Amino acid sequence: MTEQTTTSSEGIVGLDEPKKMTREDWRKKKELEEQRKLGNAPAEVDEEGKDINPHIPQYISSVPWYIDPSKRPTLKHQRPQDERQKQFNAIGEWYKRGVQDRPRKVGARFTGTSIAPDEHFQVELDLDYDGKRDRWNGYDPEEHQRIVEEYAKVDLAKRTLKAHRLQDELASGKLDQTEREHNSEDEDEDKYADDIDMPGQNFDSKRRITVRNLRIREDTAKYLRNLDPNSAYYDPKTRSMRENPYSNAGKNPDEVGYAGDNFVRYTGDTITMAQTQLFAWEAYERGSEVHLQADPTKLELLHNSFKVKKEDFKEKQGDSILKKYGGEEHLNAPPRELLLAQTEDYVEYSRHGAVLKGLEKAVARSKYEEDVLINNHTCIWGSYWKDGYWGYKCCHSMVKQSYCTGETGVGINNSDCVPFEESLTEPQEEEVPKSLLEMHRDKMVKEKKKKKNKKNKNKKHTSDSSDSESEEKKKEKLKKALEAEDKRVKQVDALLQLDERKRPYNSLGQVKAPSEEEMEAFRMKRCRPDDPMASFLGQ
Repeated sequence: MTEQTTTSSEGIVGLDEPKKMTREDWRKKKELEEQRKLGNAPAEVDEEGKDINPHIPQYISSVPWYIDPSKRPTLKHQRPQDERQKQFNAIGEWYKRGVQDRPRKVGARFTGTSIAPDEHFQVELDLDYDGKRDRWNGYDPEEHQRIVEEYAKVDLAKRTLKAHRLQDELASGKLDQTEREHNSEDEDEDKYADDIDMPGQNFDSKRRITVRNLRIREDTAKYLRNLDPNSAYYDPKTRSMRENPYSNAGKNPDEVGYAGDNFVRYTGDTITMAQTQLFAWEAYERGSEVHLQADPTKLELLHNSFKVKKEDFKEKQGDSILKKYGGEEHLNAPPRELLLAQTEDYVEYSRHGAVLKGLEKAVARSKYEEDVLINNHTCIWGSYWKDGYWGYKCCHSMVKQSYCTGETGVGINNSDCVPFEESLTEPQEEEVPKSLLEMHRDKMVKEKKKKKNKKNKNKKHTSDSSDSESEEKKKEKLKKALEAEDKRVKQVDALLQLDERKRPYNSLGQVKAPSEEEMEAFRMKRCRPDDPMASFLGQ
């Protein structure tokens, strides 16, 4: 009874499932794996004496419990099994050439006619992928030698026949000198036809191969761009120069024509792919099963959502800090150069105020297009004026964007013609150019509006009553700003009447950004000396 039990147990000992390892054994196993990966411990050896790479993943190196009962480390289960491999014929085996492979319908020993040796039956070959596509499989080199000898005999016969024909023609006197030169040129052309190279390639007639040039001959070679021996290394075997040859010259890579072979590795989507790979590693460490090669679409979507959430978190964090501690007005303040009217640009002036050295004064330009000629006109619109209307000087036409009629239009009286745009549109007031501070403030206001529109898409508009109240408040603020502007102008006039040495200092005054009402009051009260009506208004 005991022997049967042991034999039965011995028969199924290889089918037992593996026992669970203790925590201490598991820790020792992991430490040994890390030491093998670092090279501090010898690698595992399989049953054939081959080392097992410690960097192979566990799902590849682990052996199923029902395959190897010895529990030895092996990779035999990952290698192709011999009993399942299909056997192919050797690559040197081929069909016999020059024989008929059709078998007889009735054997000769039964018919008694055409007694002859049995015909050769072609073998059935089972070739692999390379054997089926080998163009030289079954080729006999002696056949090629026979072809060469045959062509040599034909060529020799042609030469002999041509020599006899030339001797006969010379003896009869039929061959002229010009024909003899023409025949010699044809012979030379046939003789040196193989030595002619096509542009961009070198042809060797002896070896019958074509060698492509790897660069255009007009281009500068890589090793000639910088003759300094300490510059970038040039590999003559692969014709590669990985570093930038102009690195020591202090040139910008965008300005030079060649910045090394490695320059391409840091352009385009290379940096983006590296960032995506880094994100994949960090996400895997935090428990997300993503991989750049296995799940590229999933990784891209996860990365995009992460960036959006990160930006929202930073924005909410900044808003919460501003709400708790305040100070938002300092973020929306204009630049320091506009507040203090000071820059670091060096400019020298003369005693009369003219610029001697430094930045030149910018040319004043309007918002309208200048010197734009259309419809065959040689003069711009507004170059001609008559009876209170503007027109073109080249043709005296009073209609804007009309086609030029040249001297014919000059002879026609266009004084009674009413311009087309005068009857449709009303004259628009000239827009006052804004200062840098005004432009900066408008830009900040537009950015605030965009942010508010993104966050408050579903909010309703305020009622008409609130709009009217806000307008009244604006009018009151504007009225106060006008009064303050009048006081400031009077104070400035009083200071200008004083002697320069007796004027007080204003360095202790509070400097802050002007409000919109103050800027509007300044524009309304501002004196413009270039206004032609300023003298009539007493300004």
